[in-house]
Amino acid sequence: MLGYVDMREACIWVHSATPEKVVVKIHKKNEPKLVTTYTKETAGEYSATAHVVLSNLEPGTTYEYVIGPERQIATESIKGGVYTFTTQPLWQYRTDPPNFTIATGSCAFINETAYDRPGEPYGGDYEIFQHLAAKQPDAMLWLGDNIYLREVDFASKAGIYHRYEHCRFLPELQNLMHNVANYAIWDDHDFGPNDSDGSYIHKDWTLEAFKNYWANPSYGLPGACIDNGITTQFAWGDIDFFLLDNRYFRVSHDLKNGANPTILGEQQINWLIEALKFSKAPFKLITMGGQFLCTNKIYETYANWTTERERILEAIEANNITGVIFLSGDRHCGELSELKLNSGNVIYDLTVSPLTSKAYDMSKEKNDLRVEGTIVPQKHFATLGFTGEKGKRMLTITVFDSGGNLIYDKKIKQPTN
Repeated sequence: MLGYVDMREACIWVHSATPEKVVVKIHKKNEPKLVTTYTKETAGEYSATAHVVLSNLEPGTTYEYVIGPERQIATESIKGGVYTFTTQPLWQYRTDPPNFTIATGSCAFINETAYDRPGEPYGGDYEIFQHLAAKQPDAMLWLGDNIYLREVDFASKAGIYHRYEHCRFLPELQNLMHNVANYAIWDDHDFGPNDSDGSYIHKDWTLEAFKNYWANPSYGLPGACIDNGITTQFAWGDIDFFLLDNRYFRVSHDLKNGANPTILGEQQINWLIEALKFSKAPFKLITMGGQFLCTNKIYETYANWTTERERILEAIEANNITGVIFLSGDRHCGELSELKLNSGNVIYDLTVSPLTSKAYDMSKEKNDLRVEGTIVPQKHFATLGFTGEKGKRMLTITVFDSGGNLIYDKKIKQPTN
């Protein structure tokens, strides 16, 4: 899998049947004879994986790479596909920001009959990943519930790692894995049992597995007090992406034992607000598993944590933070919510769910901020296209069904203030 991609560095995630040395050979697309070789040994008690960091790359350059076991390369060239990626361009102080596209979605259930609940299969229409890859996005942003841990998985590392391995080997997923940069957050079904919070006793196991199977640029905020969880941040072009952890520090909203209800935890909230204040990006994309703007106190919407939700909204308004867009999943039905603040600034929340899990129609549920015509009660994905010259950037949200057909699109202009 192609993981994060920056200007001078990229990461390749690899898996092997047993621990062994794996070789990645890479060259600029137009210089096939100038090959750089990276060797890394896969390791792991339950699953043999490794992250191969490709360094000293040139910005805005297309590279081709092949991958295989060292024992094979010693006697012959690597068999199999040749894959490509392009590093991010160095555009600052030189040109307008680049145009680019990010794909996104959540809730990917991959059936496994032996361990699934009896009855109708919960997952299906896996060809959605092929149609998504066919849109040729620059990156894919997974919004949580990227795997679904089963009852048989919760109490063992072996079960957790098996679930990741089973999902990652899906044939329809391979083109998206190989040629598109992949970033991810988690939600309850990657983290633990359904609706789980920070009390899940084996969250250290699922955190370890997440780090092993996703190649994000980092995991958790730096510092002695909060170096757990999956929080991270990255930039693509002129856009900042804030990847939040809505599980590791969560305390239930309905506790009666004196604990303070929270989704993000104090330090993550403080970091988010300061990072948003510092950001100069025309659009600031905040990703989290559950819906933020939805006003209905149902299931796990942020409306159930009223005080914390209002605190974040007040901080965004008080600091005149513009271009804020939440990306969320979880609900097995898509929609777009829009909130106009007293300052006139507008916040959006795009919910994209599900990819392959069973869909649900929440059109009868009350959400005072829902944008008319954006309910999507079927399997779908979205692309976020960023275009235009500096100072006049445009975000185009395009939502597609599982066959890659257009459902709706919406254009959002860069805020002027």
